[in-house]
Amino acid sequence: MLDIKLLRQHNDIIKKALADRGEDFDIKTLQVIDEKHRSILSELEALRYRKNKASEQVAQMKKKGENADDIVSEMKSVSDKIKILNDELSDSDATIHQILLNLPNIPHGSVPIGKDSSQNPIVKKVGSIPRVDFEQKPHWDLGEKLNIFDFERAAKITGARFPLYIGAGAKLERALINYMLDLHTTQHGYTEVLPPFMVNRLSMTNTGQLPKFKEDLFKIDGWDYFMIPTAEVPVTNIHQDEILDEDALPILYTAYTPCFRSEAGSYGKDTRGLIRQHQFNKVELVKFTRPESSYEELEKLLNDAEAVLKNLELPYQVVTLCTGDLGFSAAKTYDIEVWMPGQHVYREISSCSNFEDFQARRANIRFKEKGKKGTKLVHTLNGSGLAVGRTLAALLENFQQPDGSVVIPKVLRPYMNGMDKIQP
Repeated sequence: MLDIKLLRQHNDIIKKALADRGEDFDIKTLQVIDEKHRSILSELEALRYRKNKASEQVAQMKKKGENADDIVSEMKSVSDKIKILNDELSDSDATIHQILLNLPNIPHGSVPIGKDSSQNPIVKKVGSIPRVDFEQKPHWDLGEKLNIFDFERAAKITGARFPLYIGAGAKLERALINYMLDLHTTQHGYTEVLPPFMVNRLSMTNTGQLPKFKEDLFKIDGWDYFMIPTAEVPVTNIHQDEILDEDALPILYTAYTPCFRSEAGSYGKDTRGLIRQHQFNKVELVKFTRPESSYEELEKLLNDAEAVLKNLELPYQVVTLCTGDLGFSAAKTYDIEVWMPGQHVYREISSCSNFEDFQARRANIRFKEKGKKGTKLVHTLNGSGLAVGRTLAALLENFQQPDGSVVIPKVLRPYMNGMDKIQP
């Protein structure tokens, strides 16, 4: 959530930043409501002061045996007016809050201006794309011939766009989860957590999924709970309404969770295979940092996610999201895109974002600086480390052999009981 003070003091800057994101927001409407809100507050404070002074005056007059009925009668009228203004103040406060909940974050100054993903600049390419003398197949064809997943039976169990892993496929998915968690906890300094897979409305609002993207969520019928779209939601909310110890920052968490998304509006797009499912596994990285170090921590977060792909020997590229492609809560985002030879395209496999204090203001996550009064909002960051199903898909396509088998990367073999190849 944006700071209302920022909107008051720098409305032209905010208006341009929102326009760069493609947001057509009428900032004047908010200014009118905010000015009315402050006018009510000013009048309310004056009446409260007047009432307090009158109460003191009445007490003194009664002490002297003087008649204070006129003042008491006048204060009844003041009390009635205070009640009316309190209601008006509450209404305007709720209106402002609702507007702010629907406003996206302001892009960091280093974010390139652009309309959509076609204008995301490539930061770097890592790994070479090997040349092969056979036609490389997409992972959905490979997986079915290897009998390691079955989308047809998954659809019978639940519906379209749900996975069913079988045998070596289930084992490989689990191997990837365990490998990623071990890498991030033993080499990158993250603490592993296993959060709830359902969260309440407040938690969804704190991280920015609500109210803007409710159509993308799976809500539990009869409960005000939602299935998580990413571990970012429960893990970020671990510290909601807390004041953190300055010496504890940065706090680094990693979590495996299944994720659930309705993918509203994406029908017909990337619906084959494991790329865009309603349910998928992911290992998430979440950071709570001091404001002045959050962009340094973003680069480290990106490196931690990249390390998985490097160790798996998968070619990939990193892009910076332009303003028009930036996520709602993010101030800056890097996307890591893995090469998928069976589709002849790079596919997103991780997004690493700095939200600055946008989520922390919603969730009221602060820290206390030593020797200073008051508290400051932390900065929150998160990234996929990595999306597991997409990683499995990338492994199948990149390590497929002419005979239809798939070689298991060396770092995963200990997690596969020594298996070095999945045979057709």
